[in-house]
Amino acid sequence: MPQTSPKLLAMLAGAALLIAGGVYLIGQGGGNPQDRQAASALDAAAVGEVANFVPKPAPAAMPEVPFRDGKGRETSLGDFRGKLVLLNLWATWCAPCREEMPELDRLQAELGGEAFKVLALSVDSAGPGAAAAFLEQVGAENLALYHDPSTKANFTLGAFGLPTTILISPEGLEIGRMAGPANWASEDAKRLILEALSLYGPSPNS
Repeated sequence: MPQTSPKLLAMLAGAALLIAGGVYLIGQGGGNPQDRQAASALDAAAVGEVANFVPKPAPAAMPEVPFRDGKGRETSLGDFRGKLVLLNLWATWCAPCREEMPELDRLQAELGGEAFKVLALSVDSAGPGAAAAFLEQVGAENLALYHDPSTKANFTLGAFGLPTTILISPEGLEIGRMAGPANWASEDAKRLILEALSLYGPSPNS
């Protein structure tokens, strides 16, 4: 049987190291150590009522999604830079959305302000009037009305089921998301948001 040359053995060993390194990076989620540490901290905070929240291994750029506010003015996610944003995509026909909207409203009442905002974005084809009536019916007094007239924001953002909630850093990067409803007024949810604020800011100078 012919012997394998030392040169070939060295090449095979090098290839094995490259493969092992790639597997390690995939397992660690890529990104830099600081990103991985922050994602790990968020993952540890995602328990109980928000156990289905999935952090990104590293903050990811989001597409600029245009929508309108309650007065019909054009706006976008970029207009909320400088705040940690909890973007909730919903529709009036979504039964779980009806259940969790009062929870989102309470979360905004308790933690909303200069550093944090709950942005509930309707992707309902029935229009802003139906969305406004829905918010009134469920007693949401602290959530501003935002509506996507194209009804495509959820597809643009890769949210193929409603509700979907995306946590966005003050720099406009996605840092995690949850598919399905949650009790956003729970202590579990508030701890998750406070952990995200401690990790991602906004900074005092923002």
